[in-house]
This record gives sequence, C-alpha cells and structure tokens, in this order.
Amino acid sequence: MPEEIEKTYVSPDVCMWPNDEHDTYHIEIPLPGVEKETIKLKMHEDSFLIKGETKDKIYIASYAVCCPINAAKAKATYKNGLLKVSVPFKEPEFHNVEITIE
Repeated sequence: MPEEIEKTYVSPDVCMWPNDEHDTYHIEIPLPGVEKETIKLKMHEDSFLIKGETKDKIYIASYAVCCPINAAKAKATYKNGLLKVSVPFKEPEFHNVEITIE
C-alpha cells in the first residue's frame, strides 16, 4: 500500500489592480507546479476563492476585492504556473426613490 503524503496548506500570493480606465480588475496568482485541472476559481461580487493542488501542497485562499465585480464575465488563463484573471467591474446602479414627506 503506497504511503499517503501529508499535504501542506499554502495561501498563494495575489497581485490585483484595476486597469487605467478603471473598468476591469486584473488578478494574477502564481501557482507553481499546479496542474490546470486541479484549479478551482469561484468568484462573487465582492470576493473570490482559489484552490489548486500539487502532490504535496494545497494552495487555497479567499480574497476580497475593492469594488463589486461582474463575476459572470470573468476570463481566466493559466500558463507556466501563473493564473491570470480579468473581470469587469459592475456598472453602478443608480435608482431614484421618491420619498413621501408627511
């Protein structure tokens, strides 16, 4: 029976910034040695969760973002151990509410 390897949990480094037009958020996460098939990326309006595994490490963390993002329009690529994500900011919603004065 093969010996089971105990995996170490690691919080990956993350670099996040808006583009010059401030309409898209860019995220880069180095995941050295991780196979693309093991990567899970879940995004929400205000945060994201990343998880990826090697034979001896589990990279996992949750991060908040500065402004609401449109997760449904996110695009991600993974090449040479670097996960790159681009996601647009949500359009601001301005709704007027008429207030009755008593």
